[in-house]
Amino acid sequence: MRPRRYRDSGQAFPIYITVVAGLLFLALAYLAVGQAAVNRSGAQTAADAAALAAAQNRRNQLAAKWVEDVLDPTKWKDDFQGKVPLEPSCWRADQLAAQNKAQAKCDSPDPLTVTVTARADESVGESVVPGSENFHSTASARAVIEPLCTFELPGEGAGGKTLPQLTCKDRDWDLNPDDLTDLPGPEDLFDVHLAD
Repeated sequence: MRPRRYRDSGQAFPIYITVVAGLLFLALAYLAVGQAAVNRSGAQTAADAAALAAAQNRRNQLAAKWVEDVLDPTKWKDDFQGKVPLEPSCWRADQLAAQNKAQAKCDSPDPLTVTVTARADESVGESVVPGSENFHSTASARAVIEPLCTFELPGEGAGGKTLPQLTCKDRDWDLNPDDLTDLPGPEDLFDVHLAD
């Protein structure tokens, strides 16, 4: 009589199918996470660009106001602190957000700060995660306008024919009221950067 042999070869196939299905699900889940990260990165890029664009527009307005007031140094402090009437700048945020395929919500809590929240136009897309096709990434950014110049007003009796020396970062500007052809530009007067 021969010994009876049991065959186990047919039992490995269901385990193999289960393992492959599990790995496939994990790969699709990682793909969904990757899609969400790319979408979030796009929203952050849109928010950063929009906040910087609006702040640069505001900086240019402040610089133009300073040039307008250059012969009256008593107004310079207000110009550098943003305490002057300005046109709205959020239209620039809307423009840059649209170029980056997003919608922007812009606000200016103070004259030297612009905050933007951007919402990506495109959703994360369909994936193994339910509802991801309806999810749009959002991100926010804050841009700050920082005055770069200092000056001292002349004392009483100094006469109105001289202007104070303007010290901007690494350069001193000796302004001549009779020849105002060489004035600092917006980038010399103010720095625009993203805040943490």
